[in-house]
Amino acid sequence: MADPELITAFPPPPSPARTRPPERAPLRLGLVQERWHADPDEHEAALAAGIRIAAGEGATIVCLQELTLSAYFAVTADGPQAAGAAPEALETGPTVSFARRAAAESGAYVHASLYERADATDGLGFNTAVVVAPDGTLVSRTRKLHIPVTAGYYEDHYFRPGPAGGDAFPIIALPTADAEARLGAPTCWDQWFPELARAYSLEGAEVLIYPTAIGSEPDHPDFDTQPLWQQVIVGNGIANGTFMVAVNRTGVEDPLTFYGSSFISDPYGRVLVQAPRDRPAVLVADLDLDQRRDWLELFPFLTTRRPDAYDLLTRSRAPASFPG
Repeated sequence: MADPELITAFPPPPSPARTRPPERAPLRLGLVQERWHADPDEHEAALAAGIRIAAGEGATIVCLQELTLSAYFAVTADGPQAAGAAPEALETGPTVSFARRAAAESGAYVHASLYERADATDGLGFNTAVVVAPDGTLVSRTRKLHIPVTAGYYEDHYFRPGPAGGDAFPIIALPTADAEARLGAPTCWDQWFPELARAYSLEGAEVLIYPTAIGSEPDHPDFDTQPLWQQVIVGNGIANGTFMVAVNRTGVEDPLTFYGSSFISDPYGRVLVQAPRDRPAVLVADLDLDQRRDWLELFPFLTTRRPDAYDLLTRSRAPASFPG
């Protein structure tokens, strides 16, 4: 198996709005873009190789794609049993077990994604992102909030939405050499919602990590959504002063062709590093976390909000209809 392409970006670019020195050293973050391998051992070996490469470049945390160990199974509306998809236990299932082995071997924190078993009678599970420490501790669990219902991505037949309220936007305090980094770990479809990025930013998130499975649209085969996908994520990062980490898969999983293009962007909207569309890659970048401070001091979006005017955003109602 050939090693994936390594693409790096360090040191970080200058912070144009900076008025005083940074208070922390950069956070070195890696991600692994990979295709799905039908042989489980081969698949795990490919992911583990990518993690080793990123950790070898000094990454403190390495991030993996949505539904890390499985095919993307939500391609039909037939549900988990027909798709052969089985939710797994969080602590003892294969995904966290793999993340523990990889974290122990590499010395890096490992971020992964799984189909988590739920205590319910309807058969639906959760689409869950986790972070595991090098000592094996399960540092965080974040359940996907927004569930797509479109052709080829019938996730409402597999996943229940994550919780609302105080547990909706958990912050991961990642230890670093001289302080801590504050991360959020939503998933895929969540990346389209400006409300989610804003909520995480208000909670103090500096980096948002989105494990992702996105590609072609079966009902619109000539429509390439990759530019829109990237623009909305980068734009949400600008509006909220956050680094954005999008970890997509690549390859063909009938009827979908995943378009890769994983990337890391900064609060100024600069794409620091990006993977190709059609092959595995490992990205490693230095994130100057105090760029969030610099940008939001110059453009204070969070302190000039008007929440008193946002009642419309919290009403449960059908959206306005369009003519035609």
